[in-house]
Amino acid sequence: MFKKLIQTDNDTAMSILRVLLGIVFLPHGLQKTIGWFGGYGFSGTMGFFTGTLGIPAVLAFIAIMAEFLGSLGLISGLFTRVAALAIGVEMAVAAYMLHLQHGFFMNWFGNQKGEGYEYHILAIAIAIALTVKGGGSWSVDRALATQGEQQG
Repeated sequence: MFKKLIQTDNDTAMSILRVLLGIVFLPHGLQKTIGWFGGYGFSGTMGFFTGTLGIPAVLAFIAIMAEFLGSLGLISGLFTRVAALAIGVEMAVAAYMLHLQHGFFMNWFGNQKGEGYEYHILAIAIAIALTVKGGGSWSVDRALATQGEQQG
């Protein structure tokens, strides 16, 4: 099971997708965990998720960790499939709960009440590709899988 989890091809394109998705999500994770980049930090985010959005505390915690730890996992390529799946699910939930009501397009000109869900579709598509294919050539997963093949 573990071997299948970390197995990945020597695919440069998957590495690029993985690292860039991780870089995009890291600032969001840092907003939610330690309050950088104008975020509210862990307790503020938990309060918003549980109080305002009505998300159960355990799911709110998982969402925060998906962005923070998931982004680090993607950047390094460690447990890429798990990190990508977590971010993909979180984006699907966010699109449904918060963005679907605002339509497809992002709020480029500030004339909507909120952001649409087009960004979420792209993030979900990349997450699906990474979940299926793995982290690619320059990943910890690949190094571990290759090391395991040499030893076994």
